Amino acid sequence: MNELSSRLNRERRFLVLLGVICLALIGGALYMQVVLGEAPCPLCILQRYALLFIAIFAFLAAAMPGRRSLTVFEVLVVLSAVGGIVAAGNHVYILANPMVSCGIDTLQPIVDDLPLAKLWPLAFQVDGFCSTPYPPILGLSLAQWALVAFVLTAVLVPLGIYRNRRGG
Repeated sequence: MNELSSRLNRERRFLVLLGVICLALIGGALYMQVVLGEAPCPLCILQRYALLFIAIFAFLAAAMPGRRSLTVFEVLVVLSAVGGIVAAGNHVYILANPMVSCGIDTLQPIVDDLPLAKLWPLAFQVDGFCSTPYPPILGLSLAQWALVAFVLTAVLVPLGIYRNRRGG
């Protein structure tokens, strides 16, 4: 029982770290928006939602006392990461094919009608186009970095669950 408890605590620490990283990524996006003037597109905002949901579910999972409730929130983390993969994957595709539009006319009103867009418009309201290229960071676009982060989350969380629970 002590070894299982130790493994679950390691899992919880990983989830807290994941939540902090996601919040830091949202902070970085806000910095780029406010300070560098990089306007967020509908897909950027959807990626912010995915990061926020991952962070919330990761923190909730880390706070859960039982293994089953911990697993439920970890599944929600993975589902949020899959949503992020879809948004970031579409964004990467659009950046690679600039003639394709992200559908700002159809996506913008939907994204701007979400509750957080009204509560915190600076962070969650659309203000740009998905096809706008911004300078890469370490050779990758922001959308590519987001895609990497979402894929890593979708892979590492289930691997952590498997690794930490296979003996117990």
